[in-house]
Amino acid sequence: MAGRETLVIRKAQVEETLSMADYVTAVEDGFRRLGVGRVQVPSVVHIPAPNGAFHVKSAKFDSAPSYVAVKVNGNFPNNPTTNGLPTIQGAIVLCDGDNGSLLAVIDSIAVTAMRTGAATAVAAKYLAAEDANSVTVIGCGVQARPQLLALIEVLPLEVIYAFDTDKGRQASFVEQMRGELSQDVVGVEDFTAGTLESRIVVTCTSSRKPFLKSSHVRPGTFIAAVGADNHDKQELDAALMRESMVIADVLTQCAEIGELHHALEAGVMTIDDVYGELGAIVARDKRVQFEQDDIVIFDSTGSAIQDVAAAGIIYERARAGGTGLSVVFA
Repeated sequence: MAGRETLVIRKAQVEETLSMADYVTAVEDGFRRLGVGRVQVPSVVHIPAPNGAFHVKSAKFDSAPSYVAVKVNGNFPNNPTTNGLPTIQGAIVLCDGDNGSLLAVIDSIAVTAMRTGAATAVAAKYLAAEDANSVTVIGCGVQARPQLLALIEVLPLEVIYAFDTDKGRQASFVEQMRGELSQDVVGVEDFTAGTLESRIVVTCTSSRKPFLKSSHVRPGTFIAAVGADNHDKQELDAALMRESMVIADVLTQCAEIGELHHALEAGVMTIDDVYGELGAIVARDKRVQFEQDDIVIFDSTGSAIQDVAAAGIIYERARAGGTGLSVVFA
């Protein structure tokens, strides 16, 4: 019997297939499935390397369509300056969850960036103030743009503050965003010039030392902590975590590698102090009403739920549109 064809889908083809609105819809559906118990999410496999690390994330949709996605990503922060390569490189292997067929091998760079931004937007949709019209993004690397594009899908943003310790990168990002967006984009010399004016704060750096503290944010702020995706990274002060309402993308994963991991290690929080998981909130399909002054933190470690949700749609559209290289491995 002839083998089943597998699609190999390149980065440029991925970028042409889904819009940010598509990613937000897909990721929201993925978290809703998690919230009703229709997703399996095994633990992350972390493989250290001298100048970075690899991680393997996987998930399975138990309800139709049943997909399994396994993503292997290398994360090497110095790559752009030392090797002329992207910080993150890898691939997503998508399989049929019912019969094991290898459906697609998909470049993971664009998927990882866009689905991470989409998760922030989904969290903000349910957790942030509906009238929040300003955001500060700390870290103007690859992840900053998807974060803004996603938030614009769900909130009436008018002002965007941008900060990076690399002022050249900050200036380039501000210029790029001014050319793409209708919102007012402002570069700031000190991130507090933005955070103390904003209702939304996004941290998307590779920091290994906490820099965002309680005194740096105003009451009623929604914070998306995106940078901590392994044991060593940390952006938020543990005291800020303790004083806030914390929502995890996947609780066990946040306890292992996220901002929650550091708060637990410092002894200032327990698992029981976490408000809940995003999936449970999305499954209720209702915006959470916090007290007006509550600071809400979304601990975004990046889940394979997001990968399988996006990869499934990318595969379906690529197959319908004749996109990708069709190969038979066996």
